[in-house]
Amino acid sequence: MKEYKKYRKRLPLSLLEEVKEKTKDMPEARVNKILKEVHKEYRKAKVQAGESVGLVSAESLGEPGTQMTLNTFHFAGVAEMNVTVGLPRIIEILDGRKKIKTPMMEVYLKPPYNKGKDIKKLALSIKETLLKEVMSEISVDLANSSIEIILDKEKVKDIGATAGSIVKALEKQAKGTNVKKKEDTIIIKPKSKENHVAEAYKLKEKIKNIYIKGVKNIKQVLPVKRGNEFIIITSGSNLPEILEMKEVDTSRTVTNDIYEISRILGIEAARAVVINEVSKVIEAQGLNVDIRHIMLIADTMCFSGDLKGITRYGVVSEKASVLARASFETPIKHIINAALVGEVDELNSVVENVMLNQAVPVGTGLPGLVTKIK
Repeated sequence: MKEYKKYRKRLPLSLLEEVKEKTKDMPEARVNKILKEVHKEYRKAKVQAGESVGLVSAESLGEPGTQMTLNTFHFAGVAEMNVTVGLPRIIEILDGRKKIKTPMMEVYLKPPYNKGKDIKKLALSIKETLLKEVMSEISVDLANSSIEIILDKEKVKDIGATAGSIVKALEKQAKGTNVKKKEDTIIIKPKSKENHVAEAYKLKEKIKNIYIKGVKNIKQVLPVKRGNEFIIITSGSNLPEILEMKEVDTSRTVTNDIYEISRILGIEAARAVVINEVSKVIEAQGLNVDIRHIMLIADTMCFSGDLKGITRYGVVSEKASVLARASFETPIKHIINAALVGEVDELNSVVENVMLNQAVPVGTGLPGLVTKIK
């Protein structure tokens, strides 16, 4: 239809597609009228030239931020499963922290697993299992300076391991020891000839934390029903290994660790996660912020192709203006460094003009119209 062609450059593709979908069986004249109205509304929705969008976004997010609580959310039924929410989580995201307090994942599953098939077994196979979780007893034999471990058969069966696979894991990770299996007991003896009691006790503590099975860093798992499907919520995050599992729906599984997303799925995915995570926190607090403010902040963090926090080491360090950098933190350092290399500040932005008590290049302070003089 030529109407659509006419509006291709004037309207976003997603809007055009939506109009196309909804006006399938309408006459041309009516479609034209609708497109005209949509275009009019779209132009109205655009921000006025000279509007200081950054300031408006900062205020729109900062104001509800003052009403946020500082608590963590606890998942019922699992001892160590907390998630940072509220203001600390917002600060964590916007600062671009590389190490977050409570990494977690939402693992979506393919059918038939998302309908609940073997969900408990699958969740346990994802969880990182250490030796101390599958043994019922550990003791030190002082006469031989050896360590005896009695396994809990039920727990070993639950995680889908065997005594043999546990012996293999011990041989691989407990270096400098001999590992033997005798009926239900595993005996570990240091290879060194000197029999130190203290060494044996040290080894005992070290052995308890040996990794047996599951996905590393996934400390807890919780299968939950969301809508009409089951998903697994995890405490701890390891996206690359989870995405390799054949039962996992790779297109929807997500982690709240933005740097991990950026490293594995790229900067666009990281931007989407920044938007989703900030929105989630704000909605959970019962507040309402227009998504476009959050999108602007996410764009600012990601536009350089790397994820950068809104800190003096991140986004602020990229600013061209010396005064803008100095207004954020450590002003003397910035001004001295700029003076040493003879840096010039063009005063193009808001902050530096406010500092010098001049009209700000925003709204009415935008450059005037230049006419040709005869």
